[in-house]
Amino acid sequence: MQPGLGNFQSRGGLHVAMQDRFREPAIRITAMPADANPAGDIFGGWLMAQMDMAAGIAAARRSKGRCATVAVEAMKFLQPVRIGDELTVYADLVKVGRTSITIEVEAWRRPRSVEERTQVTHARFVFVAIDAEGKPREVPPADDQDGSNPD
Repeated sequence: MQPGLGNFQSRGGLHVAMQDRFREPAIRITAMPADANPAGDIFGGWLMAQMDMAAGIAAARRSKGRCATVAVEAMKFLQPVRIGDELTVYADLVKVGRTSITIEVEAWRRPRSVEERTQVTHARFVFVAIDAEGKPREVPPADDQDGSNPD
């Protein structure tokens, strides 16, 4: 089981979400025809970009400024996303270093006609906090009021 999956059950090796009303998504978007190949499957690069944006939002919020993606760890596509599917991306803070932030990201699809969601991929994104000149800067201490402290 991966961290942060929330309320799910496993069916044939797939993570299928049950009603999970306690997690706030970083991004929710509908997959459109311009994002797909001729067979109607969404491009992996589009999906990865959505995940990077979600992780970037979480990293920038925690670092209180600009961040740059420096690594993506072990992304594996579990299920296709199709045109018209609702894509929900969750981003959870995992680790904060002196200048780096690690975010666990999960992407889930929901066909428009059903309520059941299926996890399509997950990965860890690593960011470095940067200043106006693009140089690494220290991540400020956590502000308990913003909910960004992973401990």
